[in-house]
Amino acid sequence: MAIFRQPQSGLELQDQVAQLYTETREDVYRYLLTLGVHPPKAQEAVQEVFLRLYTSLKKGEKIESLRGWVFRVAHNYGLKVRARQSSEEKFDPAFEARLTSPAANAERQLLDREKMTRLNTAVEGLSEQQKRVLFLRMEGLRYPEIASALGISASAVGEFLRRALLRLKKVRDE
Repeated sequence: MAIFRQPQSGLELQDQVAQLYTETREDVYRYLLTLGVHPPKAQEAVQEVFLRLYTSLKKGEKIESLRGWVFRVAHNYGLKVRARQSSEEKFDPAFEARLTSPAANAERQLLDREKMTRLNTAVEGLSEQQKRVLFLRMEGLRYPEIASALGISASAVGEFLRRALLRLKKVRDE
């Protein structure tokens, strides 16, 4: 990830935010999907998060960890978007997977589907905090960044992650 320094001009600030956007947008998009935000809304939310970053930096706000800030804002904004979309038609992630996956043999597809169903069920069985910590860790955030994004301590991050992984390993070994 690029090291951000205090920009000299508005154009330089735009370039720095654009670079971070290029490096991070896919991770933020995937995280928003894990929160239950529909793909089109998640794409809009990613753009909104980086627009908010640009606005905050332009106002002179000091941000210690840009990546942590981006994920914290994405988390909070994603929860709001998810709440608004609850009145809309439910999104079926399996539908998108069927559209994007290459054709494979039927037996392999069935086995993969069963494995994913078990994993999805196990993940759904995790507490909300365990899921959030797990997904943010999967996106490469460190414990302090996750703690900052979720407003909890780094030790709580470790405990939520430990419990989530223990539960998922148990399902895997069944």
